[in-house]
Amino acid sequence: MHVLPKLGNPRLRQFEANRPLADFVCDECDDQFELKSQKRAFGAKIANGAYATKLARLRADDAPNLMLMQYSGECNEVINFTVVPKRFFVASLVEKRKPLGPNARRAGWVGSNILLSRIPETGRVSIVSDGKTTPTDIVLKNWRRTAFLQNQSLPARGWLIEVMTAVDTLGAKEFTLQDVYRFEDGLQVLYPSNNNVRPKIRQQLQVLRDNGYLEFLGKGRYRRAY
Repeated sequence: MHVLPKLGNPRLRQFEANRPLADFVCDECDDQFELKSQKRAFGAKIANGAYATKLARLRADDAPNLMLMQYSGECNEVINFTVVPKRFFVASLVEKRKPLGPNARRAGWVGSNILLSRIPETGRVSIVSDGKTTPTDIVLKNWRRTAFLQNQSLPARGWLIEVMTAVDTLGAKEFTLQDVYRFEDGLQVLYPSNNNVRPKIRQQLQVLRDNGYLEFLGKGRYRRAY
């Protein structure tokens, strides 16, 4: 492992085999990490462990960060290596899979998928990209950029992450409040009990502005600070 984003620690200790939803731990900060590795590039979602267990771990202090490694079997090299900080894992990013059929060895077992497509750009901290290692100072800067999410409750983080993803989807450095309102219907589906989606959007943009994630340009205009 080249670098652990949180503190720059170059080493992780591997857990004993068959530990649920965790593979490594940092002995300096006690953060845990779950590793997913494969030869092909990661798609929009990735299979994870038991649905109920995953949701329980979201609320736990020892919830793991997620490491995604794409490697080349021929060259025995890492092609892409990304870490998703645990602060980005909220219930809306975990998809419930269908129970295994009656003829399966674990009949009735319900797994989960992590919806990688719903994770904002800043929630994917790159350590290796196309075979090139990202400088440590940049990794640490990118890791700390969203540290403010740690101070938010799980429901509050959910709203912030959804708005962060919406801003990413716009694809522009500068945007308007009206641009973000285009995601109102989708957010209403995610939060059906909330009847004030637009005020909630404005609230999230203010939190992102106050934490230096966005810049407010006035008259309903914003600029991404990343």
